[in-house]
Amino acid sequence: MIPTSINKGTRFIVLLALLASILSFAKFQHCRSAGWGSPDVYIHMCYSDLSALYGAREINVDRWPYESAENSVEYPVITGLVMWATGQVISDENGYRAYFDLNVALLALLFIFSAWLLWRIKPEFAPLLAFSPAVIGSLYINWDLWAVAAALIAIYLFKNERFDLSALALGVAIATKFFPVVLLLPVILYFKTDIAKMIRYIALTSLAWFAINLPIALTNFDGWARFYKMNLDRSSDLGSIWYALQLRDITFGNSTLLSIALVLLATLAIANVANQSKVTRFETFAITSFLTVAAFVTISKVYSPQYVIWLTPLALIALRRKDERSAFWIWQGGEALYHLAIWQYLASYTGAKFGVPEGLYALSIFIRVATLAWFARSLIHSSRSMDFSMSEGGDSLSALHQKARPI
Repeated sequence: MIPTSINKGTRFIVLLALLASILSFAKFQHCRSAGWGSPDVYIHMCYSDLSALYGAREINVDRWPYESAENSVEYPVITGLVMWATGQVISDENGYRAYFDLNVALLALLFIFSAWLLWRIKPEFAPLLAFSPAVIGSLYINWDLWAVAAALIAIYLFKNERFDLSALALGVAIATKFFPVVLLLPVILYFKTDIAKMIRYIALTSLAWFAINLPIALTNFDGWARFYKMNLDRSSDLGSIWYALQLRDITFGNSTLLSIALVLLATLAIANVANQSKVTRFETFAITSFLTVAAFVTISKVYSPQYVIWLTPLALIALRRKDERSAFWIWQGGEALYHLAIWQYLASYTGAKFGVPEGLYALSIFIRVATLAWFARSLIHSSRSMDFSMSEGGDSLSALHQKARPI
């Protein structure tokens, strides 16, 4: 029998996530009512790909998402299928609001599920997810929560040493939104002394990804490949450190080669963190998972505001000590500042009377990256310390969680 305290904890985390979902919906309500016009969507910070791509990718006329080489959806297969399947439910090709509402309802359920799953992985810090302002503000920008939920399932199974199922779940996550592929680095570092398990995990992840992608790639290769080509060919884009430097007239001859060099340096640095870690294997895995995704989005040529949804659950899983929360909130403050800045910059860019100029927008990017680095530094320092100074409440939650864990 599950203890009463566990049931209360579950209800508490579900209620918090539900309230956060409602707050996020309220943020998007103005655009939902006004019809998503520009620059209105940026002034009120309620732009959403859910409505923007409904017509732009011809989901409203039931076009297969990978049919066109030029206008297929710019997402991996599962996200594309979700976009298409939810469009099938809406009969009116002008049903932008109905399409938005249906997808919001599904995303809200996924957010609540993700919060509950996060509580199962790290009950001490899971409630902080529902208090993170940039997370609340970003829930319904895109379909990212489908991939986040799948990645959290993979991590939950990994923590419980159900590695085969974890690998399959990670393959599903990568087929939904490509960013979880970088979690294979922490997996490799975790299994560095057990090569057979490492190879098996990577093989099963690859198998799941191939099984999902192969039918689409074989029947609509050009449409399927559009996502990968766009990401390989794209220039410096919004939110990236490269874009901020470009706004300050600092350019590089070949940013792609520089990005590759930085990825290699980041990989070596994260491997060094894992080698010097004095905490448990899973705690090391959690810290390196966050660092890997953080490095990935920092080096990437674009940083969309909803990427905070990728990072925050991993950050909360990586947290170990009560005193690290201050660094977490400093970073979340940087994300909230950036969330405000990007929309007002786009408002100014699209003709609004007021907005954020280029210089201030570039500064917001530098602040976001600096606060992210500050939080990452606190996690690295934590990994080199064996003390575990949680509050009594945290210890109690942790103990209850252990009792409730399935065998």
